[in-house]
Amino acid sequence: MHDAAHETPEPATTGSPRLSVRTVWISDLHLGTPGCQARALLDFLRELDCDTLYLVGDIIDGWQLRRSWYWPQLHNDVVQKLLRLARKGTRVVFVPGNHDEFARKYVAHNFGGVEVVDDCIHELADGRRLWVTHGDLFDGVVQCARWLAYVGDVAYEFTLKVNRRFNQVRARLGLPYWSLSRYLKGKVKRAVSYVSDFEQAVAREARRRGVDGVVCGHIHHAEIRRIDDVLYCNDGDWVESLTALVEHRDGRLEIVDRSRDRRPVVAVAPVRPATEPATLPLPLPAPIAPLAADPVTSTGMAGSPAATPR
Repeated sequence: MHDAAHETPEPATTGSPRLSVRTVWISDLHLGTPGCQARALLDFLRELDCDTLYLVGDIIDGWQLRRSWYWPQLHNDVVQKLLRLARKGTRVVFVPGNHDEFARKYVAHNFGGVEVVDDCIHELADGRRLWVTHGDLFDGVVQCARWLAYVGDVAYEFTLKVNRRFNQVRARLGLPYWSLSRYLKGKVKRAVSYVSDFEQAVAREARRRGVDGVVCGHIHHAEIRRIDDVLYCNDGDWVESLTALVEHRDGRLEIVDRSRDRRPVVAVAPVRPATEPATLPLPLPAPIAPLAADPVTSTGMAGSPAATPR
């Protein structure tokens, strides 16, 4: 992390739409890897105005950096922007994950205005309480077969590298982005079962803790849904999904998706009790309308099959 005097000047954002919300959760940035979508992330952070920003683990990919060093200027710019947000009054809370587990040694410390915690409880504007955790402690592969997690991580990085080359060709042909890894993971029944088991385990622990819901990351699969009486929220990732979870001023939760021409909203959990349909916070075209049948929309990212752990 760099001293303020050495920061890259932040470009003016005149005319840029602002996402003004109460709280934002982002995770699985994987800074330090070629797969990190740092440019899109930086654009998102520059348009962001929030009271609290939660960094829900795997912000820096220590696993990849130990294998080979990769740290371009854009990744510095992301770190500088996060520190700048903290200095300007946003409460920034860092909950380490398995890829940046080295930071767990510094729990209860404060670095440049960024609080480091193992996990925490967030209270929504409508009074609901959400447990915030990365989620790797409920991943049997990470906890019980660590070598397999490392092998899977290397395989995932290889798939992303192939996918980048493949999409360079598609871009020249004028075709949209297509995710090879999502396609492969959606075809593997064990991957789908893994995600379901993970979600059930996290929701079960949230219920045991006596909270209304949980916010996590880890599996790169953004979603808001009910698991029995627990509100399960996953904020996705900034490698492929480019998603964040946000809380509006009234306590309404929403997944913001920056992967499709920066048109947000793929899932909405209205404030309790539901009164009016959720409205889009930004003046952007063609939002996907929220479902109003249930206080919580039981859907994840549109068209996104299950993801495997990182």
